[in-house]
Amino acid sequence: MREHTVKGGGGLRLHVIEAGDPEGPPVLFLHGFSQCRLSWRRQFESDVLRDLRLVAMDFRGHGLSEKPTGVYRDSGIWAQDVHAVIETLSLARPVLCAHAYGGVVTGDYLRFHGDAGIKAIVLNGAITKVGTQAATEFISPEFRALAPGLFSNAVDESTRALAEFMRMCTHAELPPSDFYFFLGYNTMVPPYVREDLFSRTVDNDDVLGGLGIPALVVHGENDHCVFSAAAEHHSKVLPNARLSLYEDTGHVPHWERPERFNRELLQLTLGSI
Repeated sequence: MREHTVKGGGGLRLHVIEAGDPEGPPVLFLHGFSQCRLSWRRQFESDVLRDLRLVAMDFRGHGLSEKPTGVYRDSGIWAQDVHAVIETLSLARPVLCAHAYGGVVTGDYLRFHGDAGIKAIVLNGAITKVGTQAATEFISPEFRALAPGLFSNAVDESTRALAEFMRMCTHAELPPSDFYFFLGYNTMVPPYVREDLFSRTVDNDDVLGGLGIPALVVHGENDHCVFSAAAEHHSKVLPNARLSLYEDTGHVPHWERPERFNRELLQLTLGSI
């Protein structure tokens, strides 16, 4: 495992890790809401993906990246963060593999930098819009009901909401070791960061509709956070998309079904799907 510090938008320090073959085709992993690079552990430990160059960043406000206030609502600065990682690490036409809110960040990047430097994208349990009625319709009422707790500065209220969020993420109950692993890195994200992420108004349908690169749209059929209608929408908007629905799977297909997910990611990266 190799670690990097990358200066993103406004000079903010971003924590980035990489593994696999340094000369292999690159994949840049973009995690979800309140997550971090550790959510991709089952990709970084995969023998299937060992010949790829695997790179994962902690978003601003997440993981070991810096967490100042007031720097989370501008699409341009999110685009700068992703671009900085690609440029600093010299990632040649990476696949952008985005989970959940990472789809919004993917749209931020593509809006400002286009798809010329990107090989393909993966939208995995993803959203690509926030702050509109159309965006709200893709998010489950159960997840939306957690918002006050997720944004609260009261430790007990915030922790209860995060614990419920963790339970909602998977179709089958998590073993305690995984549950507390997830809960631990979610608690590293300050409530003001979580609130700012969902205080934006972003709709990336226009960007997605103009892409000329392949896309893999992955979604769990038992996702209790983001409805599968979001994946169906993405598969229609994206010109070159393949939809892959996972049975008996919740909001984290890459964690619950890593064998299938990793195989499909490898095929996409190598250009065979």
